[in-house]
Amino acid sequence: MRAIACTIALLASAATAPALAQTADPNEVSAANLTEIAGTLASDQFEGRAPGTPGEDKTIGYLIGRFQALGLEPGGVDGSWTQPVPLLHTQLGTPEALSVDVKGKTTDWTFPKDIYVSTLQPKDMAAIDGAPMVFVGYGVDAPERQWDDFKGQDLKGKVAVFLVNDPDFAAQAGEPVAGKFKGRTMTYYGRWTYKFEEAARRGAVGALIVHETEAAGYGWNVVESPGGENYDIVRKPDDVTSLALQGWISGEAAQKLFSEAGLDLAKLRKQARTAAFKPVPMDATLTARFPVKQETVQSQNVLAKIPGTQRPDEVIMYGAHWDAYGKGAPDEQGRIYRAGANDDALGIAGMMEIARLMKADTPPERSVVFAAWSAEERGLLGSETYANDPIYPIEKTVANLTLDILQTAGKAKDVILVGKGQGTLEDDLAKFAAEQGRTVTPESLPERGLFYRADHFSLAKRGVPVLLIMGISGASDLVEGGKEAGQAWVDDYTGRCYHQACDAVSDAWNLAGAVQDIEVMYAIGEDLAQSDRWPGWKDGSEFKKIREASADARK
Repeated sequence: MRAIACTIALLASAATAPALAQTADPNEVSAANLTEIAGTLASDQFEGRAPGTPGEDKTIGYLIGRFQALGLEPGGVDGSWTQPVPLLHTQLGTPEALSVDVKGKTTDWTFPKDIYVSTLQPKDMAAIDGAPMVFVGYGVDAPERQWDDFKGQDLKGKVAVFLVNDPDFAAQAGEPVAGKFKGRTMTYYGRWTYKFEEAARRGAVGALIVHETEAAGYGWNVVESPGGENYDIVRKPDDVTSLALQGWISGEAAQKLFSEAGLDLAKLRKQARTAAFKPVPMDATLTARFPVKQETVQSQNVLAKIPGTQRPDEVIMYGAHWDAYGKGAPDEQGRIYRAGANDDALGIAGMMEIARLMKADTPPERSVVFAAWSAEERGLLGSETYANDPIYPIEKTVANLTLDILQTAGKAKDVILVGKGQGTLEDDLAKFAAEQGRTVTPESLPERGLFYRADHFSLAKRGVPVLLIMGISGASDLVEGGKEAGQAWVDDYTGRCYHQACDAVSDAWNLAGAVQDIEVMYAIGEDLAQSDRWPGWKDGSEFKKIREASADARK
C-alpha cells in the first residue's frame, strides 16, 4: 500500500511541477518559487511530513517529481531516487523501578522530574540492575588537546555521570584550561551526543549528564519534552549501543546525590577543569527498569544529481531535510500539524532553486548532488544513514553545503557564519558575500553548538568540509531595522514557532534575505563544481586529521 501511495503522489507531483519550474528566471533565485514549494510541503496534505507516515509517501513523491521536472537524474541507490532509512523508534513506559542506592541508603527517583532517560536498544525492557556510578568529569578524550578525563577507568557495566559542555566552558581567565576547547564556543566534545557515544565506546550500561541550564543552552523543560521517546538508525547487533539508558539528572537531584555520596559537586567541577582530573567512583548504584515499546519505521532519503562532465567521481553535495514533526495537539488556532514551513521546507525550496539554476547553467565539471534528508528532527538520522553507507565516496566529496532554516525578515547587510574557525569554506562564504556587498558575522551563541546540530555534521564527522546556513544562529543586520530587527525576528521565531504548528508560510514573510543566502550558497557550489580546488579544515578543528587521512584519494 505504501508503494502504491508513493507512486500516486509521484505522478501527481510530476504533473504539476514543470509549470512551476518554467516560470522563473534561469539566472535568479525566485522568491515566488520558494513560497510555492515551502507552502506545498507545509500544507495539510502532507500531514506534517513525519517519517514513516502517509505524509512521508506524499513528500517523497513530490520531491522526486520536482527533481524530475528540473531535469535532474536519480542520485540514490542503484540508479533510483532514494536511499532507504530504516529507523528504530522506542518509547519508554512507566518505570517499574527507578532508584539510586548511596552507601546503603535507597532513594526513589521520579521520572522525568529527577531523571530523564530514553533508550536506543531494540529491547522490550530497558534495565539497569544496581550498576555502579562513576563521575567522569566532562568525559572528554581529546588527544589533540592533550586531554583525557578517563585515565584508563573501566566503565564496563557501569553508569557514567558527566558534566555538560566543554572543560573550559566555565573557566575563568588565568585557568590553564581557558581557551583550550574554544572557550564559550562549543566543540563536539561538549555535545551530549558525544558523551553518550564515548560512554558506549567504553562499555557503560548507562550515561547521565548533570543538567545546567546555562551550559546546556536550554532548561529542564526541553530535556524532558520528548517524553521518553527516541529514534536511531537500525543497527547490526554488534553495533547496538551498550547503553541501556541514556539521559540527564536534574541539577537538584544531582546535588543531592553527590552530597549523600560525600562528594562536593562544586569542587569536582573545578577539578574537572584540570588535565589532572581522574574519574571518581561515587559509592552509589543505579537501578532502573522501564518497559519499552519498539518498532522499526521505514523511511527514505531522496537524492538527485547533475553528473560532472570531467570529474564525475568528485561530488559537491547540497543538503536540506524534508521531515518535520507530524501531527500533534491542536494549537490555539486549531492547527494539528507541526509542518516546519521554515524548518526545513524553505531549506528544501532553496535547494530546489539551486538545482534549477545549476541545471540551467554551464554543465559542471564535478558532479553536484542534492540530498533531501529524512529524520533530521529525530537526531540527524537520514544524513547519518547516508554517511554510514555513502552512495558517493566520502573522500571525494568536495563539500557539503546545508540549508536549515532561512531568515524571513528581509534583506541583510551580512550573512551569519556557523562554526567560525572550523573550515576554509568560511573564506568562500566571505568572498561571495562580499560580491553581494555583504559582510560575515559569526553566530551569536556559539556555546549552543549549532554547528553540531544540523545534517551537515554527519558528513563533517567523516571529514567532509561543510558549510551551514541557519537563520536562527544570530541576528542579521537587516537593511531595514538593523541588528535590533534581526534579533526581534530570531526571538519571535524561536520563541513562538520553532517546532510548533505556527511554523507556517505567512504573508509576513519577506524572502529577500533568504534569496541572498541561497544565492551565496549557489555561488560557492558553482565555483567548486567548475574547479579542481579542495576546501579543507583549519588548524584546531577536530575534523582536520580525519580528512587528512584520506588525502591520497584526492591526489
